[in-house]
Amino acid sequence: MPLSEQTPLLTTVHVVPQQPRYRHSTLRRFLTIALAALLIVSVVLFLVPINWFPHHNWEDGAGDEGPWTLPWSSPYPHNAWPASQGIPFEELQDILLNTPSEAKARQWSEYHASGPHLAGKNLTQALWTRDRWQEFGIADSSIATYDVYLNYPVDHRLALLESSSNHGQQEGPRSTYKVKYECSLEEDVLDEDPTTGLDDRIPTFHGYSASGDVTAQYVYVNFGSYLDYDDLLKANVSLEGKIAIAKYGRGFRALKVKRAQELGMVGVVMYSDPQTDGDITEANGYKTYPDGPARNPSSVQRGSVEFLSTAAGDPTTIGYPSKPGVPRQDPSDMLPHIPSLPISYKDALPILQSLNGHGPPASDFNQWWQGGGLGYKNVSYDIGPSPPSLKLHLVNKQEYITTPIWNVIGIINGTLTDEVVVIGNHRDAWIAGGASDPNSGSATLNEVIRSFGVALEKGWKPLRTIVFASWDGEEYGLLGSTEWVEEYLPWLSNAAVAYLNLDQAAAGTKFSATAAPLLNKVIDEAAALVQSPNQTISGQTVRDVWEKQFKTLGSGSDFTAFQDFAGIPSMMIGFFKNPHDPIYHYHSNYDSFHWMETYGDKGWYYHTALAKIMALTAATLVESPIIYFNATDYSNALASYVHDIKEKATNSTTSNSMVYQAAFHNLELAVGKLQEATIRFDVRASLLGKEIADAKIPWWKWWQKVRLYLEVRKTNDGYKFLERKFLHEDGLDGRSWYKHIVYAPGLWTGYTGAKFPGLVEAIDAKDEKGVEVSRRVQSDRKEHLADYSTEMEQYR
Repeated sequence: MPLSEQTPLLTTVHVVPQQPRYRHSTLRRFLTIALAALLIVSVVLFLVPINWFPHHNWEDGAGDEGPWTLPWSSPYPHNAWPASQGIPFEELQDILLNTPSEAKARQWSEYHASGPHLAGKNLTQALWTRDRWQEFGIADSSIATYDVYLNYPVDHRLALLESSSNHGQQEGPRSTYKVKYECSLEEDVLDEDPTTGLDDRIPTFHGYSASGDVTAQYVYVNFGSYLDYDDLLKANVSLEGKIAIAKYGRGFRALKVKRAQELGMVGVVMYSDPQTDGDITEANGYKTYPDGPARNPSSVQRGSVEFLSTAAGDPTTIGYPSKPGVPRQDPSDMLPHIPSLPISYKDALPILQSLNGHGPPASDFNQWWQGGGLGYKNVSYDIGPSPPSLKLHLVNKQEYITTPIWNVIGIINGTLTDEVVVIGNHRDAWIAGGASDPNSGSATLNEVIRSFGVALEKGWKPLRTIVFASWDGEEYGLLGSTEWVEEYLPWLSNAAVAYLNLDQAAAGTKFSATAAPLLNKVIDEAAALVQSPNQTISGQTVRDVWEKQFKTLGSGSDFTAFQDFAGIPSMMIGFFKNPHDPIYHYHSNYDSFHWMETYGDKGWYYHTALAKIMALTAATLVESPIIYFNATDYSNALASYVHDIKEKATNSTTSNSMVYQAAFHNLELAVGKLQEATIRFDVRASLLGKEIADAKIPWWKWWQKVRLYLEVRKTNDGYKFLERKFLHEDGLDGRSWYKHIVYAPGLWTGYTGAKFPGLVEAIDAKDEKGVEVSRRVQSDRKEHLADYSTEMEQYR
């Protein structure tokens, strides 16, 4: 058809079919999808470990996170896990059993006990200690300094004055007084004991005592306990304005002063009565030191009178560390306002004898007033008061300053730095010697550290981090340890597994363990590995001859801040006096190197035995894949505490009230629930331990390794934080520094541990409101802990 304006504009165009751009396009599409999927899976496999799988803290610090566990790397702390790294655990135990040396323990003791090392005046010993630890292989050893408030003695006097008129019975308007007896306030210098005659020996005094100059009549107050003072009030004995004469013992010395102060007394004098020495006395025919094992009549017990049952540490920085420039609190609520002095029983004799015939005799009082040990010296233990014509002149002059103290801190970094075991002993002493307190502990700690140093030299690398501490200022009020805990509380709360304390390592032949129940098992098993120094049958271990009674933690040594303030399970072990052991002269010049080598530990076998037990205990806590605790021991202990308190409260006149019944009912239910949870938790931990011991997981099943280690970490967290669950942020009523609702020093005993102190104190005071408040706090804590333990079951 010819073209015209009628011709259609569209026409059919024949197109050839489109050819593929690439050959094998289907294969290419498949490969593209597969590679994209592989990339996505790889990203997921990288991100999942970052967010979910366990990782290790490889750097120092509180809770800082380190490299992540990746699928192609081992999730375990080290390649040998669960075995020890570098050397087998059995070889580590052999090193710790065979390294401690009697000769070395003697060497360390002789150094420490050779001169004065009062708190804030022992920098030379601190530097020596740091240098020795570095020589032992603990390269990371350094000095931690705190500025603390304390006192040093300037002058003192105690004189018995007698009126020269009125036949010694009444004080007339023109009475004049003469000195009937001037107390020496000194301990005898002994030719056999060199440190007793040092020119720079430390005077007899009380740490944190008040300066004062008072002249007053005096009263014999037995041991000066709260109940003793109550007995005197009931007997209408006049106390106000008088000076108290108290025996040491049955309670912390500071509380003798505190109660006297509350009752309006103007001073306190304390002496060591042979009554507390059992059978080993001069009255029973024993010669006195240095000629025999009985107490030297001139021995004087120094010590602190800070009110430790209220709080520990520097009284001007309660709750925070005493670093330079920090605000300082008024310490008046923590320290006495009336002067006090320690004296010997030789100086006490004329004072007590002069009370004969004045006031009611102690024999008229209850059983707790009987048994004084100076009857053979013509002391009738009459109460007084002394007549107005017979007075004591007490002078106590102290210098209070803020001065540095020095802790020595040594660290062996473990593979895990968020699980830490701390081992400590204090270094300061009231005297030039201190061969038992504290330096039997210092010598023992040196041997523990030296033993671990040998293990390091052989290639051992600990699983958990170990911190060693030589504390300063313990004697005044647990200063060095408390300030350190307060400074590092966030880190310790996150990382600390346990605190192991040494103090009087060798003061006798009787092994004793004071511990949080979580640690009972590990102490018991360590004691079973060490030969006893006092075997009655060949081959007996320390556990074989031990009565196996664990005492309750209270206060009086450096575990206090760890256990009662920070909630870190703690323990203290040592060899203490048996009834037939020589008398240990506590806080006296006669706690000397000569006494230790002659009477205390002649062959230094008790030093090395304790070093072995402490090292083995620490090694088990450090190396066991699952922390070697037993939670059921804890809950069972709580049940026994509740039973004992309930039994005691039964005798209370208000114990049948609804408040009391509700308190014990709810508490028993909470403890029962906790017992069930801890039994399940311990069984689960035991099964997990067997599983990791038997596990043979090939590398390509890496997720099973991750799962297993995740369960171990969660279980260990359950054990590690269990003790912290008993902390109450607001603290105990009236003494908020103490945070633990189960353990604290007794309010009116001090050293002795109180169980459920808030509840017990409310019951003793017949305070129903206090009982109810305590019940709520404690039930809440235990319900919380039971829920926490049950929650941990989810990881199996």
